[in-house]
Amino acid sequence: MDPTTAMYVAQGIHGLAYGMVLFLVASGLTMIFGMMGILNLAHASFFMLSAYFCYQVLAWTGNFWLALLAAPVAAAFFGIICERFLLRRVHVFGHIGELILTVGISLIILDGVKAFWGTESLPVKVPQVLHGLVTIAGLEYPIYRLFIIALALVVLGIMAILLYKTRLGMIVRGAVSDADMVSALGINTPLVFMFVFGTGTWLAGIAGVAIAPILTVFPGLADQIGMDAFVVVVTGGLGSLGGAFIVSIIFGLLNSYGIQFVSQLAPVLMFAFMAIVLALKPTGLFGEREA
Repeated sequence: MDPTTAMYVAQGIHGLAYGMVLFLVASGLTMIFGMMGILNLAHASFFMLSAYFCYQVLAWTGNFWLALLAAPVAAAFFGIICERFLLRRVHVFGHIGELILTVGISLIILDGVKAFWGTESLPVKVPQVLHGLVTIAGLEYPIYRLFIIALALVVLGIMAILLYKTRLGMIVRGAVSDADMVSALGINTPLVFMFVFGTGTWLAGIAGVAIAPILTVFPGLADQIGMDAFVVVVTGGLGSLGGAFIVSIIFGLLNSYGIQFVSQLAPVLMFAFMAIVLALKPTGLFGEREA
């Protein structure tokens, strides 16, 4: 393979890896914002919080795999607490109340991590088994980036099966579409919504652990990916898991190739893509117009 082609392929792998992290964050936001209608501006802060939890578990145990399991669950726990005791009380008043509350939650999380862990960047080591490069078709790729791609695909498969092939998924989709009808059938819809919110936060938590060894852990981590995740959700279509997946890949590739070839325009490429999509289809690529 000639050097030019190798460069294109390598940039594509890097773009896919970033796109998969973006998907993990955006898929959780798709469930919370797109399906539940909760405007959660603190979503990226839970992503950052999970990265800090990952660092702390590694500092205590040195076990990355334990951190990958425990940190997202801890982030989801805090998310469930916020939904149960805070967001549930303001949801009935519309998006303005949610916006103000979730901005406050994000500021509390930000100040909390600064107070506990400081403001310096904290390195997270890649586990030994994922160190180094692997040769595929004559090209060498970082093993860890391939692991991120595989992890996101596994999570996508699990979520698709859970939401569309199980009774629990049917209940979740029914509760999102018509909560009153599902309640009339004797199902505890507040518990269902708590599960959806917790699952969405858990997905963001997985992304936080996955990205920690690449970007390191620092207080600005939420700002770096939070806006991109919202753009993915809106462009893919509210409530569409498949839309979030496809748009995340597109944005990852736009980011990777943009930095390589048009570095000055790279930050605006995804916003330009969003503007074009919404101009042609205001509900997003896979969004459906409400009746």
